[in-house]
Amino acid sequence: MTTDPVQALIDAGAIPTNPFSPDSRYAGIAFGLYQRGPTDPTIAYVLRRFIPRQRDMAVALEHIVQSGERPDLLAAQVFGNSELYWRIADANAVTDPLELTDTLGARIVIPAVTGS
Repeated sequence: MTTDPVQALIDAGAIPTNPFSPDSRYAGIAFGLYQRGPTDPTIAYVLRRFIPRQRDMAVALEHIVQSGERPDLLAAQVFGNSELYWRIADANAVTDPLELTDTLGARIVIPAVTGS
């Protein structure tokens, strides 16, 4: 029997070992545990994800927003996977991905894919 509380929860099935798809912005992010009091249930949560600094991201190209574009459709077009819209949001330092395509004619950067 393990004494590590996180491993005990994983072993019990409370925390999946891989709850996110490999393309998720949360893939590989560790879990934390929260317990309000000694008799309260332990709650698992995803730890904070740090976004790389813009100056550290390689830019593949600039894109001018066209009518009808959405972040997921743009990601599907440039990366071949709509779930990677978050990479474009990170590269443009927006927390709401819909901001990327809100303004027609806006210039946004498309990052080079360098891994997850």
